[in-house]
Amino acid sequence: MEKYSSHEHQEHDEHSNHEEHHNHAEHVSDYRKRFIISSIVSIPVLALSPMIQQWLRFELAFAGDKYVLAILSTFIFIYGGHPFLKGLYDEVKDNAIGMMTLIGVAITAAWAYSVAVTFGLEGMDFYWEVVTLIDVMLIGHYFEMKSVMGASRSLELLVKMMPSTAHHIKDGHVHDIPVSELKIGDMVMVRPGEKVPVDGVVTEGESYVDESMLTGESKPVKKEKDSNVIGGAVNNNGSLTIKVVSTGKDSYLNKVVKLVEDAQKIKSKTQNFADRAAKILTFVALGGGVTTIAVWLLLGFPFVFALERMVTVMVISCPHALGLAVPLVVAISTSISAQKGLLIRNRTAFENARLITIIIFDKTGTLTKGSHELQEVKVLRQEFDDKELLRLAAGIEQHSEHYIAAGLLKKIRELKIEIPKSKNFNYLPGMGLEGSVEGKEIKVVGPNYLKEHNISLAKATDDFIGTLVYILIDNEIAGYFTFSDQIRESSFEAIQILNEAGIKNLLLTGDNERVAKKVSDELKMDGFLANVLPHHKLEKVKELQEKGEYVAMTGDGVNDAPALAQADVGIAVGSGTDVAAETADIILVNSDPKDIANLILFGKATYNKMIQNLWWAAGYNILAIPLAAGILYKWDFILSPAIGAVLMSLSTIVVALNAQLLKRRLT
Repeated sequence: MEKYSSHEHQEHDEHSNHEEHHNHAEHVSDYRKRFIISSIVSIPVLALSPMIQQWLRFELAFAGDKYVLAILSTFIFIYGGHPFLKGLYDEVKDNAIGMMTLIGVAITAAWAYSVAVTFGLEGMDFYWEVVTLIDVMLIGHYFEMKSVMGASRSLELLVKMMPSTAHHIKDGHVHDIPVSELKIGDMVMVRPGEKVPVDGVVTEGESYVDESMLTGESKPVKKEKDSNVIGGAVNNNGSLTIKVVSTGKDSYLNKVVKLVEDAQKIKSKTQNFADRAAKILTFVALGGGVTTIAVWLLLGFPFVFALERMVTVMVISCPHALGLAVPLVVAISTSISAQKGLLIRNRTAFENARLITIIIFDKTGTLTKGSHELQEVKVLRQEFDDKELLRLAAGIEQHSEHYIAAGLLKKIRELKIEIPKSKNFNYLPGMGLEGSVEGKEIKVVGPNYLKEHNISLAKATDDFIGTLVYILIDNEIAGYFTFSDQIRESSFEAIQILNEAGIKNLLLTGDNERVAKKVSDELKMDGFLANVLPHHKLEKVKELQEKGEYVAMTGDGVNDAPALAQADVGIAVGSGTDVAAETADIILVNSDPKDIANLILFGKATYNKMIQNLWWAAGYNILAIPLAAGILYKWDFILSPAIGAVLMSLSTIVVALNAQLLKRRLT
């Protein structure tokens, strides 16, 4: 029953997402259809309007023409204006006065006055202005919704990446079954050119896999036995047999989609400010419209002129561009980031990247490759040889996923040494591991453990630049292993980018000062923090913050969790399925330091786009409202409601296009 419920929940989530995208597409299609029909009906309305005939110097008149004009205009008012009239009703009902209220009031006032003129009120009708206004508003909304839809399309692509069926292997036979029926532990085959159906571990085969749409890694990644693979990745040249490790909503892709959706829904301070500004502007426009009609009437102008000024003010000051300014940038930046392997959990922190003054880099696996290779085994006790030290150390290290353990176990496999069983395994945070092997108490530790327990270091190790790991047997140093790590090529470019951006950078490592200084100097960093234990990282972040620095911290999201939470911007780095760094603001799927530098610059670019859009939208309204009210009437400069609608729509399009330019900033 439990299995059925989880599948049912997954299908419900997928159905809800599909329905949401489908509804959005329907709205876009509906605006397009209403625009086309309303525009066609507008042609006879324009032809029958006395003002248009006067301008174009032609005459079209017949018995009852004014009633035909009223009927056609009323059709456009009801059919074309329906979205705005419904929006007016909904906003008033929900006590959330906004943009639709402005448009609804403007077209209703103009249409009602025109109908009154048709049935005897003295004045000139407003029909052509009403229909052209509705046409322009419809096409403006259509382009706006198309922009929003385009921004979220990359998220839809992510959703669609997962194949619907899988080649399930059972009892030596291969059967195609729906992916939703797979369970953890099942075996599936992935042939060349196919998409990987689920997250899993390779049990057989070797191939290169394209994960670019998931992790941002442009080069195909080699996968062999024990390699992790992500559902949605494309298998290139070889056949793989995969053991399922996660399905449904627990899969990497679903976690990414949920993170993106959550990030797009959560409003940052900038967006909240834009929402408040749009609401204020709505009331300013309503008040401005009423004030405008009152002033012109008091000045003795005809009612039709005063009404036209009021309608123009309300239309031209619609805060559409302001309402779109931030959400569109949010949708675009979050989706693009996800495609590049940058997952945003905290939008405010992401936008605050512009404030970062210093970034702390974890050394191993971030600035360096983290693939430590065993260089030397030094024996310090005569009763042991190098193979015996390796064998005993491997008994403990087999329980660890640390890069040191990986390097040591790789050497063990090369030498075909049998790994013994161990008991009482214990992890010593920031120092090493301990346990018992064949009755011996074994500790595999770093220099920090020796310092804390006042165990003197062998002088022969002082000049070594690299990572030293000691093996203690029954609390006596029996020898040590030397490991070397290489700086990533992209680290040099990352530090250069940050230096050019004026952002200070520090190296943080548990290694000794000699190692830290070598890496820091080679990369031309601003400094380093050496011999730092995991629980001291938090203190280092606090110290920098107390000095007035705005700190970004990188880490693996596990040992570094407290420091990531304390930092102003916490960036969890890791690869594969490590997306559950709950304390980080931003998660980088890859450990590439260039991604970190690009992320910070992209955060700045995102914020700048928001501010540009807000200034454009607000600045446009500040200039447009007085013009719409008729401030330049003395100089024969008058804006009609239709021209006002065109300008309002153009403002919205400018904001949308400016937001789209953000795509160029993350390459």
